[in-house]
Amino acid sequence: MYTHHQITKKLTQITHYSQTSIFLICIFSLFLGACESNLEATKEAKKTNIIFIFTDDHAFQALSAYKHELASYAPTPNLDRIALQGMRFDKCYVTNSICAPSRATVLTGVHSHVNGHRTNNDTFNGSQVTFPKLLQENGYTTALIGKWHLKSEPTGFDHWEILPGQGHYYNPTFIIPGDTLIEPGYVTDIITDKSLDWIKAQRESDKPFMLMLQHKAPHREWEKGPDHLTLYEDVVFPEPANLFDDYSTRGTAAREQDMTIEKTMQLASDLKIWTEESKKSGSYNRTYGRMNEAQKAAWDAVYDPIIADFQKQNLSGDELTSWKFQRYLRDYLAVIRSVDDNVGRVLDYLEDSGLDENTLIVYTSDQGFYLGEHGWFDKRFMYEESYRTPLLMQWKGNISPGSVNDDLVSNLDFAQTFLEIADIPAPIVMQGRSLLPLMTGQTPEDWRQYLYYHYYEFPAVHSVQKHEGITNGRYKLIHFYELDEWEFYDLATDPMEMNNTYSDPANVELITSLKDRFRRLKTQYGVIHPGNM
Repeated sequence: MYTHHQITKKLTQITHYSQTSIFLICIFSLFLGACESNLEATKEAKKTNIIFIFTDDHAFQALSAYKHELASYAPTPNLDRIALQGMRFDKCYVTNSICAPSRATVLTGVHSHVNGHRTNNDTFNGSQVTFPKLLQENGYTTALIGKWHLKSEPTGFDHWEILPGQGHYYNPTFIIPGDTLIEPGYVTDIITDKSLDWIKAQRESDKPFMLMLQHKAPHREWEKGPDHLTLYEDVVFPEPANLFDDYSTRGTAAREQDMTIEKTMQLASDLKIWTEESKKSGSYNRTYGRMNEAQKAAWDAVYDPIIADFQKQNLSGDELTSWKFQRYLRDYLAVIRSVDDNVGRVLDYLEDSGLDENTLIVYTSDQGFYLGEHGWFDKRFMYEESYRTPLLMQWKGNISPGSVNDDLVSNLDFAQTFLEIADIPAPIVMQGRSLLPLMTGQTPEDWRQYLYYHYYEFPAVHSVQKHEGITNGRYKLIHFYELDEWEFYDLATDPMEMNNTYSDPANVELITSLKDRFRRLKTQYGVIHPGNM
């Protein structure tokens, strides 16, 4: 094919510079110039790719970009790369701290009472509007790979491969359209392999893409991968100051929950203190029973000595709780190291291929998690450890490297953020706000000052009472409405939420003001339920 210069030279030779020929040359040159400009404009106008990396139950305390005390014991260097090359959000919260409802809010940009997914027992209504559907309708190729956990079949995706329910760590089953298959290996590695294969296939396309890369890890039962079986086994982690919390100023909900390391965390199913008989029983086949012989041998080489040592110690009381805490963190943090290694693989490929130049990379979790605070594991409560979730974003040329944001943001905002980045109008039903101005360092004057929270799953596993609440980032008001019990915290003076001062006369005026704002926020979001203000 001739270049612009070659065609012009050829026409000149043929026409011997006649007036008509010169005119034709000019017209043809303008035409070629316009084509080149259009090609350049098309290239420049290609929309931003989006890679949304989502984990299950990743506590912000266990991500070293957040400078928590655990950072020096269990760093996450690859996740930290996203923060160093982009933005760390320090006040990202969820609307409902439980797995499936959080995922539904991410997809729809609305609270649980609007999208209908209040608890893990609900089934997601795939016919409603979601941000993947809107991206797909506007020229994006979309994919979902990994954990889904919403019971219904995914909609709005050109490609999907999902784990059934919670999925398995070893040799996991995947559901694909019309079939299921078992993949040999460790689930975090496999999800990353599949995701990288899909991303590589998009390089030949002119269409922008959006990938939801969703890990099972670090969900209970925290099964270490083959590359990390010995990791942290020689580390003694610092205990949180309130590991032995007695809930003396808290109400019924905190006292009657069922999520303590002391009583709820199981030696066998959670901490892998198995006998030879239990390895063969149905409940442990979920873990050990899925392994092949080589995987079992590698596992036994690490865990058999741990089991033998534990049996010799014959621990009880606080000593047993402290031992369980160490065992829990060694497993949990090693599972996160596998996530970190695999995120590094994705970042390396994006950099090596140049895709990072036009790709928004997001890392977050479906909620936070307790790492011994209040003596707990799991999530659900509106207290900081489970209410707050990590959020890191990298977008070259748009987010300043190493930036930090401390505005109140929410998983409610993700859908509208992705739509604005793709230049797609958000449906009026969506209840969040685009984070785009915050990402570029411009906090709007009318940015929210309060967040609304609502947890619904009771009676259920872990026995956490239904509650709703409001926070402005410092003051937090929580209503356990079926008990009609209130809690109030000032995080500036009580960051660990140990002292409920709702009944303190000094707080009457402040609490009255918060209740007024609470009512208005519920009206704004259309909340209708038996809660009594």
